[in-house]
Amino acid sequence: MQRTFDDLGTPLCNVTFCVIDLETTGGSPHDDGITEIGAVKVRGGECLGTFQTLVNPGRAIPPTITLLTGISESMVYQAPRIDQVLPTLLEFCGDAVLVAHNARFDIGFLNAALQRTRRPHLANLTLDTVALARRLLVDDVPNCRLGTLAERFRFEHRPSHRALDDALATVDLLHLLIERAAAFGVLGLDDLQQLPRLAGHPHAAKLKLTNHLPRRPGVYMFQNAYGEVLYVGKATNLRQRVRSYFGHDDRRKIGPMLREAQSISFHETPDPLCAEVLELRFLHQLRPRYNKQGTTWDRYAYVRLAANGSKLRLSVTKDPIAAAFQLGPLPSRAMAKLVVEAIELAVAVCEPADAVQFVFSGLTSRPELLLGPLGERMKSLASNRRFEAAAATRDRAQALSAALRRQRLIDEVRNAGLIHLAIGETEFVIDQGRLIQASLPGRFPDELALPPPAAAEELMVLPRDAVDEVLCVARHLEHNRPRIVLQHCGGIWAQPCDVLATFEPRSHQRAAA
Repeated sequence: MQRTFDDLGTPLCNVTFCVIDLETTGGSPHDDGITEIGAVKVRGGECLGTFQTLVNPGRAIPPTITLLTGISESMVYQAPRIDQVLPTLLEFCGDAVLVAHNARFDIGFLNAALQRTRRPHLANLTLDTVALARRLLVDDVPNCRLGTLAERFRFEHRPSHRALDDALATVDLLHLLIERAAAFGVLGLDDLQQLPRLAGHPHAAKLKLTNHLPRRPGVYMFQNAYGEVLYVGKATNLRQRVRSYFGHDDRRKIGPMLREAQSISFHETPDPLCAEVLELRFLHQLRPRYNKQGTTWDRYAYVRLAANGSKLRLSVTKDPIAAAFQLGPLPSRAMAKLVVEAIELAVAVCEPADAVQFVFSGLTSRPELLLGPLGERMKSLASNRRFEAAAATRDRAQALSAALRRQRLIDEVRNAGLIHLAIGETEFVIDQGRLIQASLPGRFPDELALPPPAAAEELMVLPRDAVDEVLCVARHLEHNRPRIVLQHCGGIWAQPCDVLATFEPRSHQRAAA
């Protein structure tokens, strides 16, 4: 079952847990069988019910297992088989969060039994008290065995290698772990699930900085002691994303950034698109030291097409001008140079009578004029075993294809002018690809914390500082086009966008060798 942000953020005192323990004939869920099941359902420290039954495993119980658990073959001879027990157990568990000490073992046996009886695997969320204990209690005990923990912390219930006794002891352990987890800012179920990965982080003490973050879309900022913004990011779930930095995020820049960070601020947004757009605006304004993507827009470049009669001249330029035809801005000068080389190569192959009109048509309405000859040249080179030359042609053709597709996305959304539309519950106002405002039902329209870039109506192409947002909006609309409900369009908007397919020479894979 897919849970919502609110479900995962439910205070732990309101979460229903079902603590399970199994006794088995051995350690293999596929070769061994279950001999006993014990389960305890709890919420807010209160026991809601218990479940206990012996189970006939359908195979012999080894003497060592009988010595360990006290469960003999005579005890389980008249007990129900697992296929008779499972329906009652599943009903008892319901949609509670399943908890076990070494959950892989117990849940693995249950899932194997479900599979053998042609039932689906458990869909419940699970918690492993071993993993939590290793993060929260390891400094206080020699090991994290249930018996060791019960003795060291004087649990009310002591494990005995019988299912219900061990489940009750695991309940005592769960309550202790929840109490200890509060020091790491654990407030909801998602926090507790993440904790095994977070509590051992060298900067885990700073998890308390995330306590105020909501489980909603938005933009977050790590700041140092002087208020300088170190890093800006976006998230569909602010709290979950920011806390993840203290776990599995192993990017080299993250450690130094966390060492400097002393506070975390945020801006909540109506939906993920607004978060992505607002992130771009902050990146352009602040250029944080630990961000790279989204802060290099001043390095973007254009391909400019100039003509002297029928003679063609192509160049790479940093700034656009109003009186020329330009493609871009493209992400780098290197890509722009590849595009120029691709165009020049296509012209050389075709030798058109009017090179200027040929290239203009290829860049605006008939991309096959340019991409077709490049594909044929690559095929010819590959068939003649000139693989390096074929790969170079492929790289240029792919750069040109990507540039044309990028330009088509930009042009489509800019030509639409002012549009009002809805995607799901969120309503948007977009002007020439710039997000103006968004709103959710029952709320006033939200204008983002930073204004959009200025419109560039006098230029045929976008300025470098505006293209990131327009592309972000255009790609979001393209991805969600089946869900769009168009309410107003002030210009011309072709939906779905007539964008170019990526240049993929699939029949000539050896060209990449």
